[in-house]
Amino acid sequence: MEAFIVSDANVSGVGNRPNTPRSRRTSLAVLSSGLLMTIIDGNIVTVAMPAIQSDLGFSAPGLAWVVNAYLIAFGGLLLLAGRLGDLIGRKRMFVSGLAVFNGASALCGVATDQGLLIAARAVQGVGGAMTSAVVLGMLVALFPEPREQAKAIAVFSAVGAAGGAIGTFLGGALTEALTWHWIFLINLPIGALALVAAVRVLANDRGTGLAGGADYPGAALITGALMLTVYTIVGSAGHETSVTLALAALSLALYAAFAVRQARTARPLVRLRVFRSRTLTGANAVQILMIAGMFGFQYIGALYFQRVLGYGELKTGFAFLPAPVIIGVLMLGLSARVIGRFGPYRSLLAGLVLITSGLALLGRLPADGSYAVDVFPSMVLLGAGFAAGMPALTGLAMSGAREEDAGLASGLFNTTQVVGGSLGLAVLTTLAAGRTEGLLADGGRSVAEATADGYRLAFWVATGIAATGFVLAATLLRPGRGAGAAGTPSLALTTAGQLRSGQP
Repeated sequence: MEAFIVSDANVSGVGNRPNTPRSRRTSLAVLSSGLLMTIIDGNIVTVAMPAIQSDLGFSAPGLAWVVNAYLIAFGGLLLLAGRLGDLIGRKRMFVSGLAVFNGASALCGVATDQGLLIAARAVQGVGGAMTSAVVLGMLVALFPEPREQAKAIAVFSAVGAAGGAIGTFLGGALTEALTWHWIFLINLPIGALALVAAVRVLANDRGTGLAGGADYPGAALITGALMLTVYTIVGSAGHETSVTLALAALSLALYAAFAVRQARTARPLVRLRVFRSRTLTGANAVQILMIAGMFGFQYIGALYFQRVLGYGELKTGFAFLPAPVIIGVLMLGLSARVIGRFGPYRSLLAGLVLITSGLALLGRLPADGSYAVDVFPSMVLLGAGFAAGMPALTGLAMSGAREEDAGLASGLFNTTQVVGGSLGLAVLTTLAAGRTEGLLADGGRSVAEATADGYRLAFWVATGIAATGFVLAATLLRPGRGAGAAGTPSLALTTAGQLRSGQP
């Protein structure tokens, strides 16, 4: 994402404002508000999907593009937006991203046809990439001291979980009380406040200037490769196998051309040495699998509540509340202590065990299921697993990079989140739909029974994906293997050791 050196004041985001505890806390609140808006938007959309489908006449594959359009733009532009943030200044990129996201939210809110909604969602993805690409770099620069940084990241993560809780509730409440259009319009007051606060509070940073050089051919190659990858994954359900394979081959060719370009150019967008780290590479691979399972749960879970159990939008929103509430409470109260006591490796493995168990329980959901008996226990396991696993995985991913590669490492981590979410959405929804259609064609099953059977298959596959993530984590991320790139002490190795020993 953003290749930066933390100690450089002109690039760090500290800039010309007093670097006091109060100013840092205020800046953290502003950065968190930007995250809150994007997280709320994502969860609101999930709950309102059936209402959008009914109102605008989306087919089942077409409905997924309300999510896919955002993911393609967001995932494809993260690295480029991060690099441009280095050049023009991260505050400028963050503020511009908020403005783009707000404008696109207004377009989504007034959309009356499928084309406009999908196009506006893609623009939202652009704005989301512009803000997300620079947030972590600004946060790390604001809190360079390990203990303060750990607390700031915990707050930042808890805000994300709170956004999930607020989003699921607001999505149901607004859709049921008003219309689905308001799930996007609610972003406008939040975004306006965040925009004004960002302009007034965040420190000005000059950036290195466009003359400093961006690898524009490399940026075009990696942006095209990432967008095509996400498109190939999320569009696989509507393509012939030969088309999917051809798109995948083209994606690989673009990645190869990008790698050759980065190896030869004087100012690469991505320093290829970071991939020598087993820890960094392994953590990103594990994240793809973990997010794939969790994202599938969120999307398919909403469909199960409404199409099988007959919940309305508001009740669906309430049904999802336990998981993000548990995540937020545990991240603020226990995650840092657990990681400090047992280390990030063991915490991650424990989290993956809980996530796998929660998804396995969902694999037995009946057509006449009870929320308290059949769903709530899984919510608890998934929430606790994510709270234990995600902060630990983030620390491990960052520990595999040198200090000067911290921005790049965070960019890769954000990008693999998008790839994991896209992969989970495409694979699990395709399998669920195929299973349901096959059972209905054979006859003998009601629509509710066939639909529930399709969702059970999807959750069992998600269980296998999460279990594979556990195996990868256990083998690739074992302490003492693949620390920093090229054997050099890495950015987070000292922090990880301090967390384990309880030192500041």
